[in-house]
Amino acid sequence: MVQSSPSRSPSRRPPQGIVAVVSGVGKYSMRQDAVVEFVPPIYDLRRATRHAFCDWPVSAVPDVAAGVYAIWDNDQLIYVGMSGRGATRGLLAAKRLEGKRFGLYTRLASHASGRRSGDQFCVYVADHLVLPRLSVDQIDAISRKELLFDNLIRKYIHDRLSFRFIETSSGDEALRIEDDVRSGALGQKPLLNPTN
Repeated sequence: MVQSSPSRSPSRRPPQGIVAVVSGVGKYSMRQDAVVEFVPPIYDLRRATRHAFCDWPVSAVPDVAAGVYAIWDNDQLIYVGMSGRGATRGLLAAKRLEGKRFGLYTRLASHASGRRSGDQFCVYVADHLVLPRLSVDQIDAISRKELLFDNLIRKYIHDRLSFRFIETSSGDEALRIEDDVRSGALGQKPLLNPTN
């Protein structure tokens, strides 16, 4: 059921959003079926187009942008991140003039690569999603450098995961939205990086 949020007195009116009943525990309720208000950025992230990592590079991702993204394995929220920390409208405009990629594009490209070096998402995927599935022979082959662990991580990401994203006007806005989503604002906390 989706409906507009109820009005309150003008001086204490909450952000207008969408109210929905969603399964899972979030910061909004300890019940299994919680009523969650999706304020516009959260609603936009929930409704954004889902892109498969196997299709990377994805032309819909802007070359320069601060923003928030959610990574999914089917209907399971896996990870939530942001890019553009400290970015302002002015900095984003300057980066566009430079013609170099910055923010969301470079962060998602790093995740799509499967390389653990400098990418916390790929480390989490390696430790929590790929390593537990490996056979003793595969682990032995990795230790002998006959099998590249990063290639297995990339394969897992490309075979199973997808992402949604929204642009924000600044890094500060992206950080606030990321914190809300990691706390359960999409109706579930991310498997790999929830906040307590």
